[in-house]
Parts: sequence; C-alpha cells; structure tokens
Amino acid sequence: MGFFNKLKNIIKAKEKEENKNVTKYEEGLKETRKNFVNQLNILGLKFKKIDEEYFEELENILIMADIGVNTVMNFMDRLRKRVKSENITNPQELQEVIVDELFIIYVDNDSMTDKINMAKSGPTVVLMVGVNGVGKTTTIAKLAHKYHKEGKKVMMIAGDTFRAGAVEQLKIWADRTDSLFFGKENSDPASVVYDGLKEALKANVDMVFIDTAGRLQNKVNLMQELEKINKVIGNIIPEAPHETLLVIDASTGQNGIMQAEAFKEITNITGIVLTKLDGTAKGGIVLAIKESVNLPVKFVGLGETMEDLIPFDIENYIYGLFKDMM
Repeated sequence: MGFFNKLKNIIKAKEKEENKNVTKYEEGLKETRKNFVNQLNILGLKFKKIDEEYFEELENILIMADIGVNTVMNFMDRLRKRVKSENITNPQELQEVIVDELFIIYVDNDSMTDKINMAKSGPTVVLMVGVNGVGKTTTIAKLAHKYHKEGKKVMMIAGDTFRAGAVEQLKIWADRTDSLFFGKENSDPASVVYDGLKEALKANVDMVFIDTAGRLQNKVNLMQELEKINKVIGNIIPEAPHETLLVIDASTGQNGIMQAEAFKEITNITGIVLTKLDGTAKGGIVLAIKESVNLPVKFVGLGETMEDLIPFDIENYIYGLFKDMM
C-alpha cells in the first residue's frame, strides 16, 4: 500500500500548502473528481465482497474517466492478481490498491521529466505540433507569457504558413506577450523557420517557439514538412529543437490519444501539453497518454487566463484527483 500512504501524506501536506498551483489542480480536476472518485466511493459502499460484478463496474468507471481501454485492461489484470496474491476480500481495502496501481502506471521506475530541456547556450528552440483547433497558438502565447515573466527574451516563428489567418493570429499573440515575431504567409515553412532562426540569433533571444501546420489528413506530407523543418533547425542551432511539444485538447479523450500516437509516428515528440483539462470529466487522459505513448505531460491547461497553463506536477495531480477519497 506504499503509494496510498504516500497519497495520504501528499493530501495532508497540500491542504496546508498555500500554493496557487495546488488550488488550480484542485479546482481544475473538480469534474473528473466528482465523477470518478464519487463513483469509486459508491462502489466501495455498494459491494460487501469483491466478485466479478464488482470488477465489471470498476472497469466501466475507469473507462468513463478516459483512462483508455488498453490501460484499463492491463490495470484490471494487475488488480485481479493483487487481490488473489494478497487475499483482499474487502472492497474498501481494495480502494487503496486501486489508487496504488493507478499511480504506479505514471511513476513506476521512470526517469521521465516534466521539465523543459533548456539549451546550455544560445536560444532554447521549442517546436509546437498538434492538429488545428486544440489551442496550439494560445498555448504558444501562454508559454511565451510565462517565460517573458521569468525575464527571458522570447520569439515566435509562424511555421503554419498556408492556413488562412494563422500567421496574423500568431503575430497578435506575439504583440500581446511582448515577444519578437517572424512570419511570412504562403511561404515554404522550412524557409520561414530558417529566416526566423537567423533573426533570433541576431536578436540574442532566449526562447523560440515555432508554430507548425496541424494537418493530419495526409501524414506523409506533414512528416516531410516536419523533417525539413527539423533539419533546418539543426543546421542553424545544433542539438535543436530542444523540445517538440504536442498539444492535445484533454476534452477530446481517446481522440487525443490517437493524435499522440499519429504524431509520435511522424516526428520525435518529447512531451505533451494538455489543454482544457479543467473543462472535462476525462482527467484520466493523463494516465492513458503515459501508458499508450510513454511521453511525459509537461504542461496542463487548467483555465482560460494566461496564468492557467502550468507545469505538470504529479503530486498536485494526485491531490486534485483523489482529495475527496480521504
């Protein structure tokens, strides 16, 4: 029961902590918590013994939280084995094992980091990918705002050159966040990135965020485009891009997982940004992504304002998800 006891300690500590990010997780995961934890609590009260009917209901609860069918199946197998080997008969006691096993999914034997890999010298280049409509442009703006506030000089490069209004939209966000900007409409994305990075080096910027097209319909074209962009970036700034972040709308649930799998096939993703986590009851997607594509979640969107995109923190997430279970 190691993790469950750790969870109790986390919850006690977080309740005393006056930290606005802890509050954001608590409020942002309210919908998921309401559905998921309430149902787990009801399940624990409804059954007096652990039988196949109990397992079936638990399976449904986990799937509805969007933890993902494959993740749930693996999880249920592990749970059944523990019930058998530890001779667990009480559903209340099993709840501790459920929490334990869910978080073993995320943290077990893992050195994955949620920190951004910063360049040792020169600009840190972050390539942003994701389908249109997931909040990629506003994510770039929120990240620019975050690093600008930390005293860094930021530039945005508009690599999504053919979508109507995309370049102009990014330019507006650059102005609002006091970021430098480079973009040309209807131009070859790789050549725009090339010219933009040359400007970034001249201007001595600290962080560069590169927007890209989000057309997944023809994966081959997008793959070639991203390969070309990556080659250009590496030629100008060795070891860059330092991060390739995939933006996913958390409220799309399993569709988001499919996007992660598709993008992982076509380019080297280093981390995930989950937007709109506060607007969904599908907060389990954090676990599903980890299990299905084995990529760290680096940032989560827990609100509309510029301050509401925050670094992912597994302990704050645990607290936000399970605080009502204690």
